[in-house]
This record gives sequence, C-alpha cells and structure tokens, in this order.
Amino acid sequence: MNLLDGMRYLVALEQQRHFGRAAQACGITQPALSNALRALEKELGVAIVRRGRSYEGLTPEGQRVLDTAHRLLRESELLRSDLHTDAGRPQGSVSIGAVPTAVPIAARFAAKLRARYPGILPIVRSLSSAEIEAGIENLALDLALGYTDRIAPRNTRLRALPQYVEQYFVLRRASGESPSPGILRFGPAITWGEAGALAHCMLTPEMHNRAIVDGAFRTAGVEVLPAIETNSIMTLVLSVLDGDVCAVLPGALVAIARGYGGLEALPLRSPEVHTPIGFMLATVAPPTRALEAALTLAQDGAWLRHAAAHSGLMTAS
Repeated sequence: MNLLDGMRYLVALEQQRHFGRAAQACGITQPALSNALRALEKELGVAIVRRGRSYEGLTPEGQRVLDTAHRLLRESELLRSDLHTDAGRPQGSVSIGAVPTAVPIAARFAAKLRARYPGILPIVRSLSSAEIEAGIENLALDLALGYTDRIAPRNTRLRALPQYVEQYFVLRRASGESPSPGILRFGPAITWGEAGALAHCMLTPEMHNRAIVDGAFRTAGVEVLPAIETNSIMTLVLSVLDGDVCAVLPGALVAIARGYGGLEALPLRSPEVHTPIGFMLATVAPPTRALEAALTLAQDGAWLRHAAAHSGLMTAS
C-alpha cells in the first residue's frame, strides 16, 4: 500500500468526520477509502478508526498515527515544494484556518496570495479557536487567523503576526425614513448598555467571539439573553436582514453586509472593546516555499492597510 496515501485519507477522515465526505474530498470512492484505512491498520498492526454505523472517531493509537500523518504530509509537501519551486515562483498548498468572524479577511488574503503567486493553492477553513490551536500545534494547518491574545506569552512553539484589531458594531434594520436601497448605513455610536436593551441573535456559547460579547455586556452592567442562537455567521447576518433582531458584529462581518439595503451599523462604545487578530503558525517546523510567500504577504504594508480598511472602525466611504 501507499503509506502517504493512507495517511492523507486518515487526515481527510478526521477533518470531514464522515467516510463519504472524506472520500469525496480525496477524489476516491468510499469503499476505496475504507479499504485503504483497513490496509493502514493491517500495516501498523493496530486499530485506528472506531467503526460503528457511522464514523465514531479515532482510537488512542489512531490519534498517535494522525499526529504522525500530519508531520509526514508536511515533510512531503516541504520536499515537493523545494523540488518544484523556481526562484520567485513558489508552488504548493497553504492550509489556512480562520475563526468564523475572521473568514472574510482570510478569504481576501487567500485571493491576494493566489493573485500574487499563481502556483500556490490556498485552502481556507472556518474553525473554532480550539480547533485552530490544535491544528497549528499538530501541523494540520500552516497558518491560522484568529485571536492572538489566547496565546500564552511563554508559548515559544507558536508565532503570531498581528493583522488588525476587531472593533464592534450593532447591525440592525435601519430606522427612520426610507433608507437607501442596496446601501448599508452607518449610524451614530451607542453604548453596550443601550445595545443590551435590544433583541439579539448571538453566536453559541462555545464560540470565543460570544465570550467577548458577553464580557462587554457584563462590563456595561447588563445581561443579554439571546433571542436566536447560532454557530453560523450567515445565520447571524440573515436573521437581522429578515427578522426583528439585531446582532453584534466585528467590522470584518459588517463589511460583507455593505450591499444589504435597509440595514444600519452602529459603533459600540463604553466599554471600548478592541480585540487583536493575527496569523499564527508553528515555530517547530521549517516553512514550505509556499508558506514563506504567504508570510511575506502577511507582513506587507499594502495588505495590512487593506485588511484594516475592511475590518476596523469603518466609515460609510
């Protein structure tokens, strides 16, 4: 059997957590994926996958194999990158994780990376903060865009590249006379206490952004119970568009709502909440040529200005 293929299928299965979706992601049939994983188990002499009527996770031995798979696949990508990259023309993939509220900026970054280096394949995944931290630690991710203040100061295994600062708005249906169609209106600032009197669609409690929002409301002396809860950013925005609720959103999400008429965004004050967002990567493994190119872009002044313009305290311009 091809050991690297087996490792690749195992990584896909853990990412997709479903045999059919993992097979589809790998471009093979489900029986072929299942047979390859059984062959890997036979080769290593241990059970790797917990099998029931559906995927039930990995055995403890399987988790150790998965950790090794991430390292082997990274080394393989590093070798392939070195062998096939000409000077100034990096080749290969860059796996980028992003917390949901930062996905719009990660998407912009991926587009600019691909435009600058056509030989690079950016792969962007929306992940929770915990998934991002695990992915960076076990080398499943090359880069992750998330909350850098979660990194312990003495953690030398991770490096952070500051990108922008999240600032927060209330997004709600516009009040007043006939708002302009197709244009998001920016209104005057309100306090977190004032925002607490409104009905909110909120992210579910396991999301780190929810902890930030709850903390700001507590500092303002109010407790907000959600009218709608979701772990979906799309639901968060569309519930405001089609319902009678509002939502607290960082600037990066407000930016993608600019084309929705009938909405307004109000900056939030008292307390002032500014949350640093940055790219994180592991320091324990050498970067591929493709990752080196991504790191160069991540520190480019023009890119940082672009990220700030679509994420911070925006104006209507």
